Amino acid sequence: MLSTYVWTAQSNSTCVTSIDMELFLHYSLIPSFFIIMVLSFLQRRVHHKQLDDKSYLLGSRFGIVMPLDFIGTFNNRWSYGIAFGATANKVMFLFSEGYQPLQVPQWAQAIVLLIGGIEVGLSHFPFFACLSSEFRLISSILGFIYSLIWFAITVLHIVQCPHGQLIGAYETVIFYWPSLLCLAFLLGRFVYMFVKALKIHLGLEVQNEERSFLEVHQAEHVKQLMRKPPEQEKEKSWFQRRIYEWDPYFQFPSRMIGATVLAFICLYLFIIIEFCMYTYIVRELDMFEEGLESYIASVNETGVLTPAILRIKELINVAKGVWMLTIFSASLTCISYLFHILACYRKHIKRLWLGEKNFIPLKFHNPSSSNSVVAIARYSGWQIAYILWGYLIIHVVQCLFGVMIMYGLVLPVIHNQGLEMLKGLGIGILTISIVVGLMVLQLKIAARFFLQPKIKPGDKQKPLALNNRKAFHNFNYFLFFYNVLLGLGACLFRLFVSCILGTWLIARIDRTIMQNGYEAADMGFQAWIGMLFVDHYHTNPVLVGFCHILLMSNNERKLQKSIPYWHLNPSSGPRVSIKSRTRWFLLYTLLKNPLLTLLRKPKPTLGIRVATRTNSVDVL
Repeated sequence: MLSTYVWTAQSNSTCVTSIDMELFLHYSLIPSFFIIMVLSFLQRRVHHKQLDDKSYLLGSRFGIVMPLDFIGTFNNRWSYGIAFGATANKVMFLFSEGYQPLQVPQWAQAIVLLIGGIEVGLSHFPFFACLSSEFRLISSILGFIYSLIWFAITVLHIVQCPHGQLIGAYETVIFYWPSLLCLAFLLGRFVYMFVKALKIHLGLEVQNEERSFLEVHQAEHVKQLMRKPPEQEKEKSWFQRRIYEWDPYFQFPSRMIGATVLAFICLYLFIIIEFCMYTYIVRELDMFEEGLESYIASVNETGVLTPAILRIKELINVAKGVWMLTIFSASLTCISYLFHILACYRKHIKRLWLGEKNFIPLKFHNPSSSNSVVAIARYSGWQIAYILWGYLIIHVVQCLFGVMIMYGLVLPVIHNQGLEMLKGLGIGILTISIVVGLMVLQLKIAARFFLQPKIKPGDKQKPLALNNRKAFHNFNYFLFFYNVLLGLGACLFRLFVSCILGTWLIARIDRTIMQNGYEAADMGFQAWIGMLFVDHYHTNPVLVGFCHILLMSNNERKLQKSIPYWHLNPSSGPRVSIKSRTRWFLLYTLLKNPLLTLLRKPKPTLGIRVATRTNSVDVL
């Protein structure tokens, strides 16, 4: 692959270092397992196992340690995102397929990559486990020590070999500074956690109550739905109308933040790797050009191959310049895609909250539950891979267009052929204009002579009813042969637009590039839809708020029953019939939402009748 050579060149550098990062990855599993076992020992299991009866020393300990909640975690989102960013170098190492802990046949490479991915996950597991653990004091100490080990080893590796063979000066710094910055942030985060946990342990600070089932922003979102909308909305700025509008009652889950941070860092590393490959190829091309120049000098520029050699040199120079220029445009395109994907996630999930599914193809309105669950695991990794491969494809396509522009517009002017270029360009524009003009003329003739007049003066267009049928059939007959030739150009234009849009949107996992009816072949889009439905079913604020009310009511009922003579407590207020309260809530809901009466079954014995066409309300 593209980056395999770069990682190999870094590992085979002439600089002598005492740190082998790949070997350290293996040895890091030892403290990682130790931290996992400590946190597992502190974690008590909810359900009693048969093993606990045999060994009373366990005491329901050694529970499952969870790195983070990929669905419902909205706290410490940026800490988890930075923790994902600390894994960027190892993720790129896996992406380059340069990390192979075992030597196996070619057909078993997928299994080796799976083992490598699990090893990388285990080596960075303590970062996430210590951030999400309930035992803040111990987890902050363990997390700080483990982060400090990684930070010290990375700094030592950079100090011993700061330079490289490809970029030259400070090559190792360029590759490792994002991960180093993420590790430094984690060190500060664990110090903050330790100080706060120590204050709580010493009684200097009151510990916050247990985290509620309903997040604050979800509760505020439900409250906003209950409020009456303002009669006149505030005027939005151009940025809010065209780009993004901030919503204080919406938060992205930690999974989306982590995937975005990791995608940014991986994209940066991928661009650096591509630049390293570019410098290597440029060196080889320079040597090739020197050989061509020596040949031209040997024949005194009179050889038969001299014109072809000059064209080859010109092509090489044009390709080098265009490739460097399109690095910025391709990278900006992919960076904008990352922000746009976040905006699309918010837009799509809000539509699902409203019950709208018209933006989803019909066959995906009820996705498989198993596919949706797997989509949560697939989405983040696939999004990063789509961005990286999409950048490379977009870069190649933009480079090809740049070379075409150079040969079509710039080089003719440099070679004093500007008039010929303008003449050819004018002829091409005139030809296209005539073709488009004839197509527009067909529309005008059809609207003027072959359609009957409007039924009403206020209609936007004429009805689809033919007029002047004999002239219409003659019109179709004589244009039939011309449209055969015109269809060839339309077919080529369709192919051209499909290729451009397909390559331009290849990095967009939130939008399918398949034709209507073939969306199932787009596995990335399937992962996007499945991920949306899982988040919709598990983080819908209305549904979560309803469950929160049920849980709180159940807890209050249990608390009341646990108090002796709770039914004689006068502070509980007047007793209200549950049936009466339910009827009152029903009446209030129907008054506020009259259209709901159309969806109810008629129950004359219910005692409540709400008229939809009048304002009368009868309560029996």
